[in-house]
Amino acid sequence: MAGLLPSDALFLGFDSSTQSLKATVLDGNLVIVDSESVHFDTELPHYRTKDGVYRDPSGNGRIVSPTLMWVEALDVLLEKLKSKVDYGKVVAISGSGQQHGSVYWNKHGKAILTSLDPKKPLRIQLEDAFSVRESPIWMDSSTTSQCRELEKAVGGALELSKLTGSRAYERYTGPQIRKIYQTQPDVYNDTERISLVSSFIASILIGNYASIDETDGAGMNLMDIKQRVWSKTILEATAPGLEEKLGHLAPAHAVAGLISSYFVERFHFQKSCIVIQWSGDNPNSLAGLTLNTPGDLAISLGTSDTVFGITSEPQPSLEGHVFPNPVDPNCYMVMLVYKNGSLTREDVRNRCAESSWDTFNKYLERTPSLNGGKLGFYYKEHEILPPLPVGFHRYVLENVDSLNETKVLEVQEFDPPSEVRAIIEGQFLSMRGHAERFGMPTPPNRIIATGGASKNESILKSIASIFGCPVYTVQRPDSASLGAALRAAHGWLCNKEGRFVPISCLYGDKLDKTSLSAKLAFPAGDADLLSKYTVLVNKRMQIEKNLVEKLGRS
Repeated sequence: MAGLLPSDALFLGFDSSTQSLKATVLDGNLVIVDSESVHFDTELPHYRTKDGVYRDPSGNGRIVSPTLMWVEALDVLLEKLKSKVDYGKVVAISGSGQQHGSVYWNKHGKAILTSLDPKKPLRIQLEDAFSVRESPIWMDSSTTSQCRELEKAVGGALELSKLTGSRAYERYTGPQIRKIYQTQPDVYNDTERISLVSSFIASILIGNYASIDETDGAGMNLMDIKQRVWSKTILEATAPGLEEKLGHLAPAHAVAGLISSYFVERFHFQKSCIVIQWSGDNPNSLAGLTLNTPGDLAISLGTSDTVFGITSEPQPSLEGHVFPNPVDPNCYMVMLVYKNGSLTREDVRNRCAESSWDTFNKYLERTPSLNGGKLGFYYKEHEILPPLPVGFHRYVLENVDSLNETKVLEVQEFDPPSEVRAIIEGQFLSMRGHAERFGMPTPPNRIIATGGASKNESILKSIASIFGCPVYTVQRPDSASLGAALRAAHGWLCNKEGRFVPISCLYGDKLDKTSLSAKLAFPAGDADLLSKYTVLVNKRMQIEKNLVEKLGRS
């Protein structure tokens, strides 16, 4: 602001998530002027996805999405938005993609990208551009053996974490690439370029292969987190000739390219519109929440749940993740990820609360804090943190106020209201326990909640009580597309100045006048209740440790 951005300019941000493609448009004062979305299951039903994905019925953990669905969604979204937004005023575009998902361009891919016909929709033209038509995504858990191979190549899981920011995870792109190389070598050999979801859609927008940005690149187990270059040791352990297929890395604030003539002629964008590097959804959420104080945490409540903060001194470990900060080259983002997020909450709602959020919230308000010692572990999908298979586990703790004297009884079921509180308390007790173990601030100065469930006041109240800090929310729950629009403005300014400019220069002390401001939703919970939750967190972590030893995926 303060004259740094042209007042009549627009900045367009996309978010290609698991279940939808969203867009947010900001003006030069960083105020939202419009938004739009395409929900995959309902608006593109011919792909026959459920929750935006295909699950392998054999139960082998393979979960993918049709690549062309993402392409068609871009066509549909731009058509929906054009009646509300003058694309000729858009000076910069950026975007967010679900992290870890990968797209495999065949040897015709670049030629197709560079010769798109503006008279035809994208889907028809890109139909023959891919060597793999179903993209592995972050929910996939079918690459355990490849994970162990990559860890072994560098001396173990901790060494891989120190090198790349994370131990090997099944959803990470490196193990996914290795699996394709091992099981479909002809497909791998026919692949000219491998994109992440973020760089994939950026490639379509510029009509050429876009670089993977350093922040999203850290979610692959392939990048040296300190040097921000591909690790040759890991690349060689993954698949031959991989560096050429990945291309060069780029900073998140860099220009990917000018918008393709396809979009100039079909949708009337101006030729000078620049596309800023796309990045992952969680890094974009960090940008959209303007998270810039080490004592703050953000919790994103979506298909997956994430907890993230920032640090200048990362300490990679055997759990959690470290990424370069997308809006501050001198800082890092630290994050915990849970696969069982909104879909698992919805499962409990459907089973126990008449498929109604109103009933769900009434049960949550009606049951006492601590749930009478009832603890639940709910894994509708193979969980990432902790590494546990599908299954539900329920326990009742007697004398919950005393950690040493607590007796633990396993039970088969809870009554519906207790089940509702058990899923909510269980998820946030786990977040708090793992955040503390990962070295995140305890208690945080504040938590900023985002994602669909951040609109639920009953859930926010539980977060404030369990973490013992105030909880804030932002104006829009889809912080990833908002963050992408903000990053478009930031990248435009960096490009104009010819150097990196701190993102805070965009809003300075006027944050409350933009669409980026956060408001207090709930104050910190009661101190006495917090101490009781502390006992419960410790007990839950003990039970979780026992479950991992008994059932955990190696």
